[in-house]
Amino acid sequence: MTEYSEYNPIVTFVYFLAVAGLAMFIMNPVLLTVSLLGSVVCFCLKRNKGEKANVLIFVGLFVVLALINPLFHHNGVTVLFLINDNPITLEALAYGVTASVMVISVLFWFRSFSALMTGDKLLYVFGRFSPKFSLMISMALRYIPLFAERSKKIKDARRAMGAYEEENLWDSVKGGVKVFISLTGQSLEKGIITADSMEARGYGSGKRTFFSRYVFKKKDGIALVLILLLTAAVMAAKMAGVLDFSFYPAAEGELFSVWAVGAYACYGVLTLLPLMSEITEREKWRYLRSKI
Repeated sequence: MTEYSEYNPIVTFVYFLAVAGLAMFIMNPVLLTVSLLGSVVCFCLKRNKGEKANVLIFVGLFVVLALINPLFHHNGVTVLFLINDNPITLEALAYGVTASVMVISVLFWFRSFSALMTGDKLLYVFGRFSPKFSLMISMALRYIPLFAERSKKIKDARRAMGAYEEENLWDSVKGGVKVFISLTGQSLEKGIITADSMEARGYGSGKRTFFSRYVFKKKDGIALVLILLLTAAVMAAKMAGVLDFSFYPAAEGELFSVWAVGAYACYGVLTLLPLMSEITEREKWRYLRSKI
C-alpha cells in the first residue's frame, strides 16, 4: 500500500463518498461514533497550520447541536428534569448527541476531503463526464481561500488607514459590511477579467481536450474493490434492518447483535484505511532505510 493521498483521485473520491454517505444516512449511535473517531484520525493525518481554531469551532458546534434538541423537543418517556415546566427527556438528549456526532463527523470528513481533493483532482474525476461542472467546482474551491485572503487584505488596509473601527459591536458590524462590499466589488471585477481572459484564449469555441497526469494503477483497483466491498457489507446490514435504531418514544434497537458488530467492524476498517496506508508506508520506508 501507499500513502493515501497518492492514490488515484477516483479512489479518493469514492472513499469519501462512501464514509460520509454512510454516516449521513444511517442513524445508528455506534456506527456514528466509529465514523467520528475515524474522521478525526483522518483529519489529524492531514492537519495544517491554523486547524486548531477549526477544531474548537467543531467542538462548540457539537455542544450547541447536542443541547438544542432536548431544549426544543420534549418527546420521550424518560424525564430527567424540568425547565420552566418543559420536560428534558433522556431520549431527546440521546437523539441530540447522536445527531451532533453525525454532523461533526461529516464535517471532519469533508475537511479531509477538501485537503486531499485539489482542483486538478476534481477536474480529473468529473472532466470526462461534465467539463463545465468540473471547472465550476474547481473554481469554487479555489475562490473560498482566495476570498478569505482578499478579505484580510482589505481589512488590514482599512485598519491601517484608520477607517476600520472596532470600539464596539456596532462599529465592528459597520466595518465588516464595508469590507464585504469592497470584497464583492473586487470579486465581480476579477470575475469579468477571468471570463474575458478565458474567451480570448478560445474557451468554449471547440471540443475540449483532456489531459491528466493521473494513471489508474493496479493498487488503485485493489483499493477501490476493497472500499466497495466494505461499503456493500454495511449497506446490506442497513437494508436488512440490522442497524435500525429508534429513539422515540423509547430507545429501541439491538445495537450489539452479531450482524451489527460485523457491520461496525467493516465500517471501522473502511474509516481507518487512510491510517493503515500511512502506517504501512512509514514501516516500508523504515525497513528500506535500515537496509542502507
